[in-house]
Amino acid sequence: MADVVPVPVEAKPTGTGYTITEDTTINVRDDAAVGTGEYLAELFRPATGYELPIEDGPSRGLNGGISLRLDGAPSDVGKQGYRMQVDPSGVKIRANEPAGLFAGVQTLRQLLPPAIESKTEQSVEWTVSGGYVRDYPRFNYRGAHLDVARHFFGVDAVKQYIDYLAQYKVNHLHLHLTDDQGWRIEIDSWPNLTDEGADSEVGGTPGGYYTKEEYTELVEYAQDRFITVIPEIDMPGHTGAALESYAALNCDGEKRPEDTGVNVGDTSLCIDKEVTYEFVNDVIREVAEMTPGPYLHVGGDEAHTLSDEEYETFMDRAIPMVLEHGKRPIGWHQVLGADPPTETIAQYWYPGQDAPEVAAAAEEGHEIISSPASRAYLDMNYNDQDGVGQDWAGNTSVKDSYTWDPGTFINGVDESSIMGPETALWTEFVETLDDIEYMTFPRLPAIAELGWSPASKTTWQEFKERLAAQGPRWDVLDINYYRSPQVPWSTTASSRRSSATESHG
Repeated sequence: MADVVPVPVEAKPTGTGYTITEDTTINVRDDAAVGTGEYLAELFRPATGYELPIEDGPSRGLNGGISLRLDGAPSDVGKQGYRMQVDPSGVKIRANEPAGLFAGVQTLRQLLPPAIESKTEQSVEWTVSGGYVRDYPRFNYRGAHLDVARHFFGVDAVKQYIDYLAQYKVNHLHLHLTDDQGWRIEIDSWPNLTDEGADSEVGGTPGGYYTKEEYTELVEYAQDRFITVIPEIDMPGHTGAALESYAALNCDGEKRPEDTGVNVGDTSLCIDKEVTYEFVNDVIREVAEMTPGPYLHVGGDEAHTLSDEEYETFMDRAIPMVLEHGKRPIGWHQVLGADPPTETIAQYWYPGQDAPEVAAAAEEGHEIISSPASRAYLDMNYNDQDGVGQDWAGNTSVKDSYTWDPGTFINGVDESSIMGPETALWTEFVETLDDIEYMTFPRLPAIAELGWSPASKTTWQEFKERLAAQGPRWDVLDINYYRSPQVPWSTTASSRRSSATESHG
């Protein structure tokens, strides 16, 4: 049990474990646990070659199989935690809510040999390490952002990303759906947004967008993995694709040219036109209708063409619309300059720790998501040579991504105001799923652990050993990860890029 990421709250090895065989069943007594049982079976069947039937009712015989129950968990594991017992008679996972059972399954897969991740049958003894685990998250909110506007990523790629998040107990996916370079979500009342605003991306290659059906498919796929999708409609800046699609949204009444570059801060919706607010309300309404989760992100950063007064005028109209359509607004922390209602969540992204305006807002009751660019931005390169990202916030090594505390990073902000950490992956220079994987692994698991595990158990020297044990799993999954020399990977681990330039730590 020594190699699990994120590290559990409590794990005690107790000797002999349980071996999954062709006779193993998955026992599910509660209707609400059936989905997790089916997920577990689908996860394990390819590599084991076993049927792993799902049975209802009490376990029978000495081979108790894998038992998933929504009872018998201690109250302190809350809604997302679980208790697991592994002995020769079987695996027992207990939780108070289905999300906890799902988290327990992610731990169970790491207690099996890496070959369990294979899509083809393997000749392996499938023994689960014996022991007891009691586990629950430090932060209820653990997020990951993906920019699909600068470069567009289709449904299959995003589903793959969702699976990566689920594997490390991340439970929110923040999709950056709109920007200067592309509008990626279908809006019935403003069809030109996708007819004209979605057909390109950075570099001028074809872009794309999600139909409402495809977006719903992604949301449901995430829900099945206990991940909440947070859509971001960035405004009033970062709106070039909308300004390209509709002349009326521009102050001069002329469509903006297509944008395939990477500049930021030079676009804005026209603050003085009433049609702007009709547009914003329609978009928020339609996106909210498609999104069962409680949040809608309004962006709000880098509106450099507006005065403070103009920015406040816009947000005074836009943020109440989010609330009126039944969602809780999130904005990049610049939104605090408009003095929004305290229901508004601020996402902190500056690299440093000093942010007096964020500290003051936290004192007033605003909750904060912690995404400092120097630690949590996965588009920052690892070093001067490796990566397909940027370095404006400095290079971010694997050790950098792990050795910070989301609860205390922002000076003057108490942990009680922090919802949790969120990684961000901007895609100006990230073009393929291979690129996504390379910038994500191994930094996403590092930050996922900071969100889940107790601060007292997150030490770099111990973590890098557990992280190294993930490498063989990623090899089986064919993940294109960065083989950082800061991590003692096994000699058989591989990566499709060089890693010789990052310093040891």
